[in-house]
Amino acid sequence: MNEDIKEFGLKRENEERRDGGCAVVFDPETEKYGVYMNHKINILGLFGGGFDEGEDERVGVLRELEEESGLYDFVHIEKIEKVTTHYRNLVKEVNRVAFATCFLVILKSKDRVPTRLESHENLELVWIEPYELIKHWQERNQTENYSHWIYLFKKSVNTAIGLGYDKKNKKYEY
Repeated sequence: MNEDIKEFGLKRENEERRDGGCAVVFDPETEKYGVYMNHKINILGLFGGGFDEGEDERVGVLRELEEESGLYDFVHIEKIEKVTTHYRNLVKEVNRVAFATCFLVILKSKDRVPTRLESHENLELVWIEPYELIKHWQERNQTENYSHWIYLFKKSVNTAIGLGYDKKNKKYEY
């Protein structure tokens, strides 16, 4: 796709192209990270999804975050990185390749609006410590590809620490 962009995952047959992004959400009050629990496939994940035609990356990630979590009140939003990823969309049962753009989102408040989930989404907002989330993904990384999420999440945690929002966790090596 692009030599300057890190690439993750194994190329699969019949990959569909679907660019999108994800949000790493941090709550300074609890010093925990907001992710979804997908009860249908028992996976923790980053809020996000595909961009609409011509949609700005930041706008697309924040739209997906609000639709899936209801969170909307932010004090800081920062682009972390864009990567290429090859993965299996477990819910839609398709192979995908995508540019995936990650944003760190620092909450101003945990106020929420009603979620607007798609029919295939069975998501619940949960708050978690970074090491728990990485352990969850590492345990499943043998059968599925979470390496891009692990990389982007660690980089986001390091950014939250560097900005002075996350005062509890330690920086990651990657």
